[in-house]
Amino acid sequence: MKTIAQLREDARMIFTAGLTASDARAAVLKSLNLDGDALTIARQIYDLSTVRRIVVVGAGKASARMAQGVEEILGDRIADGLVIVKDGYALPTRRIKIVEAGHPIPDERGVRAAQECGRILERCAAEDLVICLLSGGGSALLSAPMDSISLDDVRSATQLLLNCGARIQEINAIRKHISSLTGGRMARSSSPARLASLILSDVIGDRLDSIASGPTAPDPTTFIECLEIIERYGLRTQMPAAVLRVFERGVNGAIDETPKPSDPLFANVQNVIVGNNRMALNAARQKAEALGYHTLLLSSSLEGESAQAALFHAAVAKEILYTGTPVPTPACLMSGGETTVTVRGDGKGGRNQEFALAAALALAGCERVVILSGGTDGTDGPTDAAGAIVDGTTVPRAKICGLDPTGALQRNDSYTFLQAMDDLLVSGPTFTNVMDIHLVLVG
Repeated sequence: MKTIAQLREDARMIFTAGLTASDARAAVLKSLNLDGDALTIARQIYDLSTVRRIVVVGAGKASARMAQGVEEILGDRIADGLVIVKDGYALPTRRIKIVEAGHPIPDERGVRAAQECGRILERCAAEDLVICLLSGGGSALLSAPMDSISLDDVRSATQLLLNCGARIQEINAIRKHISSLTGGRMARSSSPARLASLILSDVIGDRLDSIASGPTAPDPTTFIECLEIIERYGLRTQMPAAVLRVFERGVNGAIDETPKPSDPLFANVQNVIVGNNRMALNAARQKAEALGYHTLLLSSSLEGESAQAALFHAAVAKEILYTGTPVPTPACLMSGGETTVTVRGDGKGGRNQEFALAAALALAGCERVVILSGGTDGTDGPTDAAGAIVDGTTVPRAKICGLDPTGALQRNDSYTFLQAMDDLLVSGPTFTNVMDIHLVLVG
């Protein structure tokens, strides 16, 4: 029978296997092949002898790693390039410029870089090939606000949506309609050049219009939907007036909608998913089985409130512990996706840390159970942790130390609590981003 220490170490190894499988550079290399002048991108062939210039643009937490993969294939054929990444996620490149900027709240560096990216695209001609590298985080990093909207307006709108527990699709619908590059507008800016977009998915269902707010994909959302989202969460009185005016003008037809699926410009666009959460979970599952666990993959589409999702995982863990079903011990349950947190307190944390703390409370006193919840991008909310690893001893240990786990959860202060318990999962930048991985190990 494995000890708690062994279960925790196994959880780390299984999580790491998922990260390794979602390496962004490797994902790009699998999707590109160059044979002479024939560049194959996911079975579509581009004759580079007819291409005047190759331009590379992109944004996201994994995009610098993706850029390294593209440079490995195309090298000096790349004429120009700019990729925007989160602070700490830059990597060395030769032909493609890497710019760091603020995330998840955009900053002036991101605005300037996004505007430069727009200028690069506007200079492209029909004889050019644009390769776009997109991954999670691109929505904030490609913040090029429409003329009537300030960066402060974008920041305020983003923070309101993050705090109210809005789903990522709803947040992106808003951001797409106040940006000059997302929501298919990057494809519009690059036209008439040919455009191939390599995309590492960080959204449930790999929806092209949602990943990085869909810069190169048709946008099915509308200005009307943006106003509906604002009403749904009771944000009308708090939302910046300039943002509301843009949506109202859009509804009245005074501002052009984002490009829709029927727009002919997308005939010249290729969008390719090069990696996703399912890929990471499958690798994690293989590692768990190699370590001797019976595995059960619950879902790669987990969403909803983090604390509620954690309670479900803890309930299944107890069922395995007490009855040996739905899988016998030693067992490894796993799930992936992206939950949300409705912020009601003034603490510090992220969705994975909140998941872990809620699970620890539900499992207090249970033996032989460990739960890991981690973001594959290495950052959970505005913290330096990817998530946390907890077990049945976390809450009893906290009470001996005079700590209040229930109060920490109510204040959304999971980081402070888990740091004090030495239960944080800190990986540093991973240079990938395929949502979250949740692991439940029962010894």
